[in-house]
Amino acid sequence: MATAVYTQSQTMSLELEVHDTSSRITLQGSQMSASDQESEIRDAEELSRVRAFILVATLSGITFVGSMSGGLLTVCLPGIAKDLNLPDNLLLCLANGCCLLLAGSLADFLGNRSINLVGCFLLAGFILACGVAETGIQLIMFRTLQGIATSMCLPTAFSILTDSMSTGKRRNIGFACLGLGQPLGFSVGLVLGGIFQDSTLGWRFGYYLCAGATFLLTIVNYFKLPTDRPRECFSFSRLRTEIDWVGIVLSSACLGIISYVFSNITDHPKSIRNASNIALLSVAAAMIPSFWAWMEWREKSGRPALIPNSLWKNRAFTTICVMVFFSWAVLNGMETILSLFFQEVQGLSALQAALRFLPNVIIGMIINLGTGLLIHRVRANYLVLVTSVLSAGSPLLMALIDPKWSWWYDIFWVMLLGPVSADVANLIIADSFSPKTQGLAGAVFNTVAQFGTSIGLSVFAIISAGVTDGSHYKNKSSPDALMVGYRAVFWACFGLLLAATAISAWGLRRVGKVGIKRE
Repeated sequence: MATAVYTQSQTMSLELEVHDTSSRITLQGSQMSASDQESEIRDAEELSRVRAFILVATLSGITFVGSMSGGLLTVCLPGIAKDLNLPDNLLLCLANGCCLLLAGSLADFLGNRSINLVGCFLLAGFILACGVAETGIQLIMFRTLQGIATSMCLPTAFSILTDSMSTGKRRNIGFACLGLGQPLGFSVGLVLGGIFQDSTLGWRFGYYLCAGATFLLTIVNYFKLPTDRPRECFSFSRLRTEIDWVGIVLSSACLGIISYVFSNITDHPKSIRNASNIALLSVAAAMIPSFWAWMEWREKSGRPALIPNSLWKNRAFTTICVMVFFSWAVLNGMETILSLFFQEVQGLSALQAALRFLPNVIIGMIINLGTGLLIHRVRANYLVLVTSVLSAGSPLLMALIDPKWSWWYDIFWVMLLGPVSADVANLIIADSFSPKTQGLAGAVFNTVAQFGTSIGLSVFAIISAGVTDGSHYKNKSSPDALMVGYRAVFWACFGLLLAATAISAWGLRRVGKVGIKRE
């Protein structure tokens, strides 16, 4: 807008600037004309727009770059595995959201700003370390540590944006950009990874680029992130009593064990029968009711609970979590399998495969930004339902494809429909919870998303390997044999998206418009 509009969506710190400006105008009223006063207020408000833009850009940029490194990994995986003698399955499955809840708890205790800055700095360092890794073990270790650093950035970014902007169109756009950062970064990583892999730069250059961008964004965040609200002085006694350490250990260990076992059985599904895998899964299964009982006791006794059981009584939130578990599994699984389809079935180079993801990037940007602009005008349940049905068309088209078909005949539409599903989760969380519990809800949501991605990749790899091994083709690594497994994965993705659509139709039926400005 050309004219500055004074809305509630300015950040607290920026509102103070406008207030200070107004105070100066009042004191100097006898010396300033009305037009001069209006001009100064407009200048202060325009500055607030700039700072709000910087805040959204840097917070979204960190999630974008972190996900971009994952996209680089996916499309460059054949080259990386060859250079470092690395099994594909371990690299794809070790990154999960085991530490998100710990990071969210520490952020509530120490402050979002400090945890976010530490996470950004560590993320930059571990991305750089991935680029200089000389062995497969080193790369696996640095990727795991990168996942921990990312866990410090995601929930704090949500909380910072929630605390800094009042409900309205500006915050809607901010949430849309934050939600867009991860899938868009992954897609851009796929495209750039293919370009780097097929050039003299190589796959390592992509990690150097991501590390440099992350360091730059960390510096900007240091100067531009708003200060946290005042908190009690730090003490080890408070650290021990105000954080649910038992809950953190139970949840993180359970998620970690499940991810580890699934990564182990990816290439050899029959290894699920191994005594060690059975024992680990039994331990993880026992932790689930133990965690529930511990949360129930902590909440009833009035002590801090990591994820209070009452949180799940909010049907909209629970529905969103189930939906996002399926949706993120499908989103990342589809892009990973599509990259392998292009290179191993159609025989394309990494660059040619990467270029085929460009429509996915463009439509993803349009859909997410459009959601931020229109969500306060359209009922959220209708928007989610329609876009989920359209997104389900993407895996359906791939399940029916003939690899010899023209790209324009089938895959072009696959790329357009894939990212259509509207991301309204952050807005529903912000509307459904008080400021005190929004950070926790955001951390739980991001944990579900990251865990869905990790488990989805593992399950799809198991399906693909199992179906291919059971096919009638003698050469199990031939394009025809691989396509049988990939087609089974596409059918599985289609089924999961249909399930997510049905869940959203029931669980979000009472959710109306969200992100509406409140006076």
